[in-house]
Amino acid sequence: MKFSHKLLLWTTIIIALTLGLSGYYFVNYVFETSLEREVGQALDENSILRFAFETAALNVPVKYDLLQNSSVEQIASNLETGGQGTGRLLRISDEEKNVLYASDGFETDDELLSSTEENQYSYRVIRVDDSFYIQTGSSVNALGRVLYLETLRDVSQVFEERQMGFTVYRRLMMLMLVLGIVIMYFIASGLTKPIRLLMRAAKEMTAGDYSYRAKQVSNDELGQLTQDFNRMSEALEETIGQLEDEVQAREDFVGAFAHELKTPLTSIIGYADMLRSRKLDEEKSLLSANYIYTEGKRLESMSLRLLDIIVTKKEGAKLQKIPVSALFEYLRSMFLPNETMEFIFTYDEAHVMADTSLIQTVLVNLLDNACKASEQGSKIEIEGHSEEDGYRFTVRDHGIGIPEEEVSKITQAFYMVDKSRSRSRNGAGLGLALCTEILALHDSKLEIESRLGEGTAAGFLLHEEGKEEQNEEIYS
Repeated sequence: MKFSHKLLLWTTIIIALTLGLSGYYFVNYVFETSLEREVGQALDENSILRFAFETAALNVPVKYDLLQNSSVEQIASNLETGGQGTGRLLRISDEEKNVLYASDGFETDDELLSSTEENQYSYRVIRVDDSFYIQTGSSVNALGRVLYLETLRDVSQVFEERQMGFTVYRRLMMLMLVLGIVIMYFIASGLTKPIRLLMRAAKEMTAGDYSYRAKQVSNDELGQLTQDFNRMSEALEETIGQLEDEVQAREDFVGAFAHELKTPLTSIIGYADMLRSRKLDEEKSLLSANYIYTEGKRLESMSLRLLDIIVTKKEGAKLQKIPVSALFEYLRSMFLPNETMEFIFTYDEAHVMADTSLIQTVLVNLLDNACKASEQGSKIEIEGHSEEDGYRFTVRDHGIGIPEEEVSKITQAFYMVDKSRSRSRNGAGLGLALCTEILALHDSKLEIESRLGEGTAAGFLLHEEGKEEQNEEIYS
């Protein structure tokens, strides 16, 4: 059952119970009040008749010591006819509670009479056929005798009014209940509308439409729930997008890795098969062996780079205070002397917080890429300058450059702008991917600016601990 139907059902039950109980209490209260009034009037009437009987008994001529039964009947008859038009019914009984006189229509048992004592009033409500009466009883002292006076007062109208009250109230209650159900239906529909919208949004998202958002129609708790759901949807959409990007990146990585393995392995297998299956002269043998060695070294380099990326992600970086000059001395020892390139080292003396071996790997990779992108005799600038936000390292070449649309992709593993040129120089497209991972451990990132045919500048920023004078050296 829908929540709105449950809400409507329970509201209907509560309204019906409330109206039913309150109506029963109200009608019954009116009935009891009317009945109490009738009882009071019946007792008053009994008291008046008792007084009238005693007064009439005093006016009877004294012939006997006791009031005679005939006189009793005569007085009772006079009292009955004296109330003509009122429907008065009475009954007189003697000391033994034997009936001496009874009005026509006074048909009832002797239960009340038997329980009536001297100097005591009693009453009860009885039903005779389809009519209701209040029967009262009292004792009468007349000329030395104790008689018992009973009256019947017709109160059928009070019971009829109660029945009519219940009938009218039932009709009114049904009308109010129907109106309440109609009104509550629209209220329940309005209250549960945010829930229906959330259900629809959940179904749309389950079907794969992660951009779908639930419409907010209120500012209450359900409206807040809608806002939270939409924020959750945005976070979920972003996470799924990231996962899809990661899955695509992994697929691209696997494809590129398989492709990079296939090329050198094809060469290695081909030249090895040539050496195995036929006898070659010394020059061809050396040439084949050189191809095998070159491609093997490229596979080794690619494996080591992949291993470096994996180890870097797992082990993290151990930052320590190191002098910038030590990094530049390391670069000079790695790339000098060099007869094909001109290196210009310019830096400000300072100390940076870094993992020495990892930052050396980054700088070596950037310099190696600069050399591969440059022609012989080109100038490569390696700079280190203090800035307001930290210490910036920059490696700038004047080589072939990178197309603008390719700049954002070159940090992906195995991505190479010029694959043939990279392979000819033992490149695998993993250097910049490794640099990106290392710099992320230093809360930094690789920044690349390039123009096709003019050169490329790759740099990054590290936290600076101190600053001294500037040194500039040119080597070739």
